[in-house]
Amino acid sequence: MGGRLAEEILLVIKRHPNVQKLSFICHSLGGLIARYAIAKLYEQKEDVQVNGEYNKHGSRDQSNGEEFKEKIAGLEPINFITFATPHLGSRGHKQVPMCCGFYALEKVAICTSYLFGRTGRHLFLLDKDSGNCPLLLHMAGDHEDLKFLSALQSFRRRVTYANMRYDNVVGWSTSSIRRRTELPKLKGLSGDGKYPYIVNVETPKVCSPQLYVLTGAKANRFKKTEVEEEMIKRLSSVGWERVDVDFHRSKQRNNAHLTIQVNRYRVNSDGACVIQHMIDNFLL
Repeated sequence: MGGRLAEEILLVIKRHPNVQKLSFICHSLGGLIARYAIAKLYEQKEDVQVNGEYNKHGSRDQSNGEEFKEKIAGLEPINFITFATPHLGSRGHKQVPMCCGFYALEKVAICTSYLFGRTGRHLFLLDKDSGNCPLLLHMAGDHEDLKFLSALQSFRRRVTYANMRYDNVVGWSTSSIRRRTELPKLKGLSGDGKYPYIVNVETPKVCSPQLYVLTGAKANRFKKTEVEEEMIKRLSSVGWERVDVDFHRSKQRNNAHLTIQVNRYRVNSDGACVIQHMIDNFLL
């Protein structure tokens, strides 16, 4: 799916050659698909064009005052925004819809993951489609062919919108890329008049990004219990703004997974303030 999305983006850019910037707004599984696509489209050329000529040594001539920027499909990457995306997979996050948020039923679903197809194996971290490790762990590092973390790092802003509760499709921890011990306490959190269901906003932590390179031999040494910790460590290294959403006081709370992106206004209208928050903070 990520490969097909990358192809579609190139076709759209070809039809609109004047476009200069690129942003992604993703919901649910779309966030994982987009993360794969941007790695396919990531560009960091060794030869840089300077005043109409290429520097054969691959170094930047700073005399013209222009900075070289990494590109996604030849465009400047601006916003990468996800809503209720299972960045860390589905295991232990109350994420299987038919299991109604119960761990016991989820364990049964893991044992019968073939019912969910290839995507189910990816989300349950049971696949070895990337050689010796699950695909989602593979997507938390840089590789010779695909630079997943470098592609994310190239965006000026990365944001996760996550449901704190009532989302029985995607759990709070995995959608906000946090350890369970890092999740804010529900008690005392409340929204304001403009964004009544946004109860917490965390700015990105200032850190030096560590663009992990994962080799097949190293990946094979990770136990399944360590995979999530590795994904959190690597994905967090690029810095994320985390926005926590709580529909506890909404009559639409039991449909939180769709309400957070206003899938249908008649039944998901309470999520409009979340979309407005995204618009108000969108970088142009």
